[in-house]
Amino acid sequence: MKTRLTMAQALVRFLCAQNTEHNGERVRLLGGVFAIFGHGNVAGLGEALEDVGDELPVFRAHNEQAMAHAAIGYAKALRRRRLMACTSSVGPGATNMVTAAAVAHVNRLPLLLLPGDTFASRLPDPVLQQVEDFANPTVTANDCFRPVSRYWDRILRPEQLLQSLPQAMSVLTDPADCGPVTLALPQDVQAEAWDFPDSFFEPVLHRFSRPGPDRDDLTDAANLLAGAKRPIIIAGGGVHYSDAARSLANFSLKHGIPVTETQAGKGALPWTHEYNAGAIGVTGTQAANELAEKADLVIAVGTRLQDFTTGSGLLIRRPDVPMLCINTARHDLNKGSTVSLRGDALRCLEELDEAITGLSVEASWSASASALRDRWNTVVDDVTSPADRARPSDAEVIGVVNRRFARDATVVCAAGGLPGELHKLWRSSDTDSYHVEYGYSCMGYEIAGGLGAKMATPDRDVVVMVGDGSYLMMNSEIATSIALQQKLIIVVLDNRGFGCINRLQTSLGGKGYNNLWQSSYPRETDIPEIDFARHAAALGAYAEKVDKLAELDDALQRASEAPTTAVVVIDTDPIVSTEAGGTWWDVPVAQVSDNRSVTDALDAYKEQQKRR
Repeated sequence: MKTRLTMAQALVRFLCAQNTEHNGERVRLLGGVFAIFGHGNVAGLGEALEDVGDELPVFRAHNEQAMAHAAIGYAKALRRRRLMACTSSVGPGATNMVTAAAVAHVNRLPLLLLPGDTFASRLPDPVLQQVEDFANPTVTANDCFRPVSRYWDRILRPEQLLQSLPQAMSVLTDPADCGPVTLALPQDVQAEAWDFPDSFFEPVLHRFSRPGPDRDDLTDAANLLAGAKRPIIIAGGGVHYSDAARSLANFSLKHGIPVTETQAGKGALPWTHEYNAGAIGVTGTQAANELAEKADLVIAVGTRLQDFTTGSGLLIRRPDVPMLCINTARHDLNKGSTVSLRGDALRCLEELDEAITGLSVEASWSASASALRDRWNTVVDDVTSPADRARPSDAEVIGVVNRRFARDATVVCAAGGLPGELHKLWRSSDTDSYHVEYGYSCMGYEIAGGLGAKMATPDRDVVVMVGDGSYLMMNSEIATSIALQQKLIIVVLDNRGFGCINRLQTSLGGKGYNNLWQSSYPRETDIPEIDFARHAAALGAYAEKVDKLAELDDALQRASEAPTTAVVVIDTDPIVSTEAGGTWWDVPVAQVSDNRSVTDALDAYKEQQKRR
C-alpha cells in the first residue's frame, strides 16, 4: 500500500512514528519541534506540522539560535534519550542555527535541524535570502552546517527520505556518533508529492544500545588496574548518558578510588560521596588536582579530555602515567590512552569490576583522598560565605543560590567566569543538579538551555545563572518560557562587562581594555546604564534587583513563589575570583612586546611549557 504525501508531510509522519522508552514508558523519540516560520518552510513543513497536533507539538520561539539551544538543553537533561527538531526559513534563519549545531556537535548531543533551502529547480533563482556562489550553484547557506553536523543531507527528491531519514535516526540515537543532524529542505521539494510506501511510517522503537568491551581489552585493563597503587577516575559526560552514576559510585567505594569530575561529568556523584574529590583541571579543586599530580593511573570514563580537563596536557596525559580510557567513541579513546575499553560506561565499569583480581589500592591513598576532599569543602565554605566588600564575588552569590536550591533543582550556565566558579564550588546533590555547557562555552546558551532543561524536567526548579554579557547576547527566550508556562528562576550577575576575559587579559600582561565597560569607552558618560530588571519585566517576567548580598536570599524566595519566570539581578565584582584550586591553561603570550608585564608573563609561560 502507498499513500500520496508531500515530502514535508512524509517527513513529519515518519518523525511521529519514532518511539523510545523513558522511565519504563514508551514515548515518542521527539518531544516536539521548535519552529520560526518564513518563506522557506511555512508553506511546506509548516502546513505538514499543522496537521499532526499533539503527536508532534510545535513551539514558537523568538530566535533561531536560542530555540536550537533549548532543544540541546532538552536532550542533555534527558541524557540523550529524547530530542527535539528545529526548523527555520532559508538564509539568516538557517545560519542563526549554525552556532547551536556546533554546541551540539562538540557536546555529543542529538539535535535535528530542518532548515528551509532554496529551490531545487533553480527556476526562480536568486530567491530572497539566497547566498549565491558564483562558481558553484549547488552551494547554499545550509552548506555552513556541514562541518558542525554528524550527518548532513539535502533532500532534492521526496523519495530520498526513504534513505536519509533512517540514517538520520541512527546517528541521533547512536551512543558513539550522536550529534546534530541537518536535513536541508528545498522549499519547492517540501511541497512536492510522491507515493510513499505505508511501511515507511510503521512505528519504530529505538532502544539505546550498550556495547560491551572486547574481552582481551578487558583483560588488559584489569591487569593495568591491578598494578595501580594510586589510581584516580575522571568522570565525564558519558557517565550521565549511560546512566552509570550508581555503578561508578559503587566501583569507587568498593576499591577506594577517588573520583574527579569534568564539567559534563559533574554531579555523577553527590558532593557528599566519600571519594568525590570534585572538579578537575583548570577550573578544578585543590583536592582533585593534587590527586591527579600524584596518581600512578588515570581512568578516564566517558570524557573527551579537553584542555580544561587535562590542564592543557600538563596535569593529565603525562608520559610517565598510564591511562585507561573507557568510551563508546573511538575518536575519544585515542588521546594518550595506554589501554582502551570501547563500550558503554555502565557495562565497562561493571565488567571491569568483575574482571579485577588482586587490586591493592594503597589505604593511605584512599584516606588521603577523603582528607583532601574534607579540606576542600572547608575552602568552599570560606569562599562562598559573605565577605566585607562593596560588591560580592561570583562565589558568594553562588553560595547563596546553592544553599537556597540545595536539592531538587538544576543549575544551568554556560560561558564566562561563572562556569569555572560553579565547577569548583557548586555542591551537586544528585545527577540532575548540574547542567553547564562548557564544551563549546557558548555565550547565550544559558536562558535558552534552561528553557529546554525545564521542558525536559518540569518537576524540578531550573535556576539559570548568567552574566550580564551573556544576558545581553540572548535573552529573548524569557518571553518564550512565559508563553509556554515553563518557569525559570534566572539570576543575573552584573559585573559591567566581560569580567572573565578581562581577568585573563591582565593575567597575561595586558592592561585590560575593551572588556569591562569602563575600559571600552573613552568617557564615563558614554557607558550605558542598563536596567536588567526592568528589561526582564518588559518581557513579562517577575523581576527585581537587590543592592546587597544580604538581600539575595529573600529575593530568591520571592522568585520561587512567583507564578512565572522570575529574574533577580545583583551587581558583582569583576576582579575577584576564587584563587584556590585550578591549574595551568595554555594561552600563548605575545613573544615580542614593549610592555614589561607582557614579557614577564612570557617568561612564566615558557616555564610552564618546559614542565609540559
